[in-house]
Amino acid sequence: MSRSKKWRLEWAFFLGENGRRKYNKLCKGCVHPCKQSFRAVVVSCPHYLSLRSKKCGN
Repeated sequence: MSRSKKWRLEWAFFLGENGRRKYNKLCKGCVHPCKQSFRAVVVSCPHYLSLRSKKCGN
């Protein structure tokens, strides 16, 4: 199944070496629609709180 040029341009930041969409490790198992690319560094996510950040907040 070939993808259109427009689709490839829109998803280029998310496509991995094999041509499939690839998400960040934190976003991979998340149910929310705010997925980020594997190329991006997650600075803050409103839906993700690590155990480390919970300990520091107390």
